[in-house]
Amino acid sequence: MQVYLPIAEMSVDAEVLIALGVSVGFLSGVFGVGGGFLTTPFLIFMGIPPAVAVGTQANQLVAASVTGVLGHLRRGNVDLRMGMVMLGGGMIGSLIGVFIFKGLQYIGQIDAVIAFLYVILLGMIGLMMLFETVGGLFQRGKKQQESQPFHAHAVFQNLPYKIRFTKSRLYISALLPACVGFVGGLLISILGIGGGFLMVPAMIYILGMPGLLVPGTSLFQIIFISAFSCLLHAVANHTVDLVLAVILMLGGVVGAQIGVRAARVIKGSFARLFLAVMIVTVCFFMAADLFLPPADLYSTEAR
Repeated sequence: MQVYLPIAEMSVDAEVLIALGVSVGFLSGVFGVGGGFLTTPFLIFMGIPPAVAVGTQANQLVAASVTGVLGHLRRGNVDLRMGMVMLGGGMIGSLIGVFIFKGLQYIGQIDAVIAFLYVILLGMIGLMMLFETVGGLFQRGKKQQESQPFHAHAVFQNLPYKIRFTKSRLYISALLPACVGFVGGLLISILGIGGGFLMVPAMIYILGMPGLLVPGTSLFQIIFISAFSCLLHAVANHTVDLVLAVILMLGGVVGAQIGVRAARVIKGSFARLFLAVMIVTVCFFMAADLFLPPADLYSTEAR
């Protein structure tokens, strides 16, 4: 069944979009990732303009984050004060990111920049996951030394605006979580991804937060930053396609439920290896599409 996407100005198979939403939702349930860094490339492969894919993906981030954070709130695994500080930095990052997005769109380079940044990000993430997973399989059973969190170093200890985060048992400068949120805001507004794969490690190793509080706190601030970014994209750039967003969200909800059940029987190390290989494969195809000459060297576009 063909469905028309009014903002993307094209018709696509609804079954393919639903299958994409289910697949990404399944990965979210199994691996605990938002899936935004995979949804946008797959939408681009389907021919949807990168700008529309990025702007629309923020809707799915809001829905996925709300579902996840409610469970963490019920268990008391959200540091609201830390989340609010990160949210402040994320709002600024999202605002700046949307203006950067609009500028690149104005000069006609947004599609190339999005594809290039995805190749860099997916390549880094996929290779790091691949090396870490393979290394972990070979070094299973060996005791690993815990690294000292960055906030404990003298440079970060001397930063101003220190706040006591009672829930996380931390007394650090508010600039550190604000900077982490700022980077997350940039990623959401420019690439349409929640940035959990970067923010979660940063919250653990840079801020020194307890691992139990990290996922819920990250999802808490992603809800508001994603909604803010989506609103800015809709108003300033007109790149949010609600028809596309609704179909992806419906498929994602179904896929996430299947993935949660499948996660009970899938071994963690082999699951991460599969995800790493898939990310590297997507990166390879995006790089090929970016650097190989297209079939049509010239195209026209009505503005």
